[in-house]
Amino acid sequence: MKTPAEFIAHQQNWAQNGDAHIAQFCRRACDFIPHLLPETAVAFPVETTLDILRRRYGNSLDLAISERATHPETPIESLPEFLHSPVKSVPDGRWLKRVKMVGINVRTIANFWNIVAYTFTLPPQQSSIHLLPIWEPGVVGSLYGMSSWQINREFFCEKLAEQLPHLNTVERQLRAVINILHLTGRTVGMDVIPHTDRFSEMGLAFPEHFEWLRRKGLHIVDHRANLHEMVQQQIFYFLQKNGAAGADLQLPGSAAHFFSATHPESSRLKLLFGQPDEPEQRKQRRIALIKHLHTAGYEPVPATMGPPYRGLLVDESPAARKIDENGLEWRDFRIAKPEDFSRVFGPLARYKLFESIDDNRDWQIDFSHPRPAVWQYVCEHYADVQRRFGFDFMRGDMAHVQMRPEGVPVQIPQYYDLLKSVKQFIRTENRVPYFGYFAESFLAPPNVIGYGDEIEHLEASDADSTLGDLQSMVVGSAEFRRNFRLYSDIAKTRAVTPNFTMMTADKDDPRFDKFYVNGNELRHFIGQCLPMLPAYMALGFEMRDPHQKPAPNEHYSKLFVFQEKLGEKATNGSFVWGKNVRLFENFTRLNLLLSDIWQEISESESRWILPPDMADYYPAIAWTAAIPAPQWLFVANLDTEKAAAAVVIPARYLANARQIERIFSTADQPLPAKPVSISGSNFRIAEMLPGEGQIYQLSR
Repeated sequence: MKTPAEFIAHQQNWAQNGDAHIAQFCRRACDFIPHLLPETAVAFPVETTLDILRRRYGNSLDLAISERATHPETPIESLPEFLHSPVKSVPDGRWLKRVKMVGINVRTIANFWNIVAYTFTLPPQQSSIHLLPIWEPGVVGSLYGMSSWQINREFFCEKLAEQLPHLNTVERQLRAVINILHLTGRTVGMDVIPHTDRFSEMGLAFPEHFEWLRRKGLHIVDHRANLHEMVQQQIFYFLQKNGAAGADLQLPGSAAHFFSATHPESSRLKLLFGQPDEPEQRKQRRIALIKHLHTAGYEPVPATMGPPYRGLLVDESPAARKIDENGLEWRDFRIAKPEDFSRVFGPLARYKLFESIDDNRDWQIDFSHPRPAVWQYVCEHYADVQRRFGFDFMRGDMAHVQMRPEGVPVQIPQYYDLLKSVKQFIRTENRVPYFGYFAESFLAPPNVIGYGDEIEHLEASDADSTLGDLQSMVVGSAEFRRNFRLYSDIAKTRAVTPNFTMMTADKDDPRFDKFYVNGNELRHFIGQCLPMLPAYMALGFEMRDPHQKPAPNEHYSKLFVFQEKLGEKATNGSFVWGKNVRLFENFTRLNLLLSDIWQEISESESRWILPPDMADYYPAIAWTAAIPAPQWLFVANLDTEKAAAAVVIPARYLANARQIERIFSTADQPLPAKPVSISGSNFRIAEMLPGEGQIYQLSR
């Protein structure tokens, strides 16, 4: 693809003026490096990134990356205060209700260290970083299919280890990065995933924590409740036949002994797969064990989404037959009586959290009989990750899953939702009351994606904020306006707060190009300027090209969630950043302004003057910040195709302001030379361009 002339000119300008922009940041004249493209930032040599950090943060940087501070077993509370969580003083996760967050698929920027360089490009109001899954992946390299609890070694930076030899493990490098992000005032979140890769180390070391089936050809021949006992026996046969993974390890006398409490997880994993620091050996042993179970017909029950969730059949269609890289034949499954959002995720296996009714004859779950050992296992592992690395919040994957057909119970039981339990366990066990829960849910109507009302479920699950689905709607459409207003109302009246989501990694996919053809400046303007809702933006949105037709796969961050080499999701080579410098500089103009005024805005009350119109009559929205004497007025035209004429702002909401001055517009046009006086009962904006956002300063 031809590189746009604007992009080339921008790079030439950076070559001439970049050092001056970096100097602004280093001497704290600006809280991010203006005009620095993300693509340029993540290509910085390690020495350059360290030099910039040291010039701005001095000795604090050296403490953050010191040998002691980066050891995962060093208690964070024993480190200097500036390396603690920036929200340590908050008594709960309420801070997530107003935070502006950026989601990062680390695979798109190669390693953990490049997160630091990328954040040089982010303004201070984007004060939170969500890391997509950081664990070793499984089938097709899917980040959301955890194959173990080991941190993904592909995110290790060799150059950083050469520069700082004590950062010689991926775990130390992750801890160093989180220390630095805390030093810069940012919070960091991890994914909490209620499933694993279908043949994960967790599932093979603890078959009892998962649900299993036995398939013969096109038929499920067994899916009884305790089928895991047969799987345990098969795994023990494998050990007897192939021996332990280490020559100095002794096999137990029976399957019952091996899978008993006398053999903790560390012992099981070493016998089955080998040492944690030998990933290739562990992988090969796991493949051998998978082949053994495949021959016997055993596989975990795949994870599902959407009612009715349960009742599986083998998919008989030719396209459902898959041959993996090891020559094993697999079959996709389908829901026997599907509804609109029924999905089966063959590569994933969900933890078995409850017993089954009638030996699982009809695939029914007995919600009155939880399996506490499974809940404890998951909670302890995620708590260990939080403790070792210092994460400030969790993103709960597939938080919309609610399998009780009757909906949310009137009395919420102790064992209601796994994600809720993980949050509460971490807060209590690790003594981090500020630890928050950001839920992945889409606020669908009742009984569509999950049984019952989704907001009620999120409240019962103790979620602080939720993703929502504005990223899946065309800006300015009637659907977008209705949901925007709904989210605003939910934020005022319910315990969970929806995000104004600009784009997620899931939506950076050729199937969803239509959502981002235009209106991206408006998405960013509202997301950054609206204090009433938190906002979420995926890495890459700031440079995204408007794809009138699909671009090559390497241009989409979603396709780097996997590592497909064949088929429609295949990628070859590195992530390709967009070249949309016009969009990026539009964002930069706004970010420079907000950097100066954001603290005042974020810490004050805000008020709608013209909320989104659910009737779809009025395209303009407006709000003020810093109540009761607002200094700032924000106005936007949600119609990206037509101008909005005669936008009327009632003067009574402007608290006796005498003059008003437009200080920003997303449109590329000159600003007025001087303020205008406010007279009468209204302030009238003669015209707003399609999709335009404006900021006014009020004076009294």
